[in-house]
Amino acid sequence: MEPPHESAAGGRKRRRRGGDRNRWKPSSSSQQEPPPAAAPAPLSSPPAKRRRKDGTGQAAAAPKRGNTSSLLEKMRARLSGGHFRMLNEKLYTCSGQDAFDYFKNDPTLFDVYHTGYREQMSHWPEQPVNVIINWLKRHNASWTVADFGCGNAAVAKNVENKVFSIDLVSDDPSVIACDMAHTPLESSSVDVAIFCLSLMGTNYPNYLEEANRVLNPSGWLVIAEVRSRLDPNNGGADPEKFSKAIIQLGFSLVSKDEKNKMFILFYFKKKCLTMPLQEKSKVAKSIDWPQLKPCLYKRR
Repeated sequence: MEPPHESAAGGRKRRRRGGDRNRWKPSSSSQQEPPPAAAPAPLSSPPAKRRRKDGTGQAAAAPKRGNTSSLLEKMRARLSGGHFRMLNEKLYTCSGQDAFDYFKNDPTLFDVYHTGYREQMSHWPEQPVNVIINWLKRHNASWTVADFGCGNAAVAKNVENKVFSIDLVSDDPSVIACDMAHTPLESSSVDVAIFCLSLMGTNYPNYLEEANRVLNPSGWLVIAEVRSRLDPNNGGADPEKFSKAIIQLGFSLVSKDEKNKMFILFYFKKKCLTMPLQEKSKVAKSIDWPQLKPCLYKRR
């Protein structure tokens, strides 16, 4: 028997070590498919946002869009209300001339004030200006009226009478902008002078003296005032003393309406007195006018 044939290298072929041992090689007889690739790992979802917890340890619910809108409206209302209270306090604690100069520098503030004023008045069960309008409608439509502190000129818009609408700012050609203690009206030129919640300012007696000047003999002075300003039990003025001062100015008290819980109405009539101007001025200066309590709203 022949010995096994040796290769030219002399000796048995040795297998290569290393990576070739497990390396895949296609068969010469048939083409085999490569082993399938491993499936990719599923993508992980992004981590959920952590909710802040409320005081009870429970996750706080995300605010709804409607709630956010409502919150913004409340914040705007609070800011507007705060601005109104500041302007309201300004009007009650300064003179008429100071108030006129203040709003003349920035007339837009007057709109802010009246927006807040209308909001406050919307809660009153009855509006004093409507009572006065109805009173005028029951009387002579030929009377000339001076509406001191007219606001949005509601009197002029709702009666047939000729009305001089007077206020600190005019955004309407029919409204006279001036200090109410010094109006451009002629003496003895009107039949009715109205002060509807407008006796504001530290020099309110000067407004009434001006009304006395422009009123005809036997003319009417109609005043609506916040009840709390004329309540001596809560720091307000004595209504009797208030009436007495106006009577000393040259009027007689015809009637007083106290049935409304929010305001008091006074109806005075000018006496037919013939008195020199200097004498009238002397009498006016001698009157002991009561101090009217400022009508200030609480800060929230």
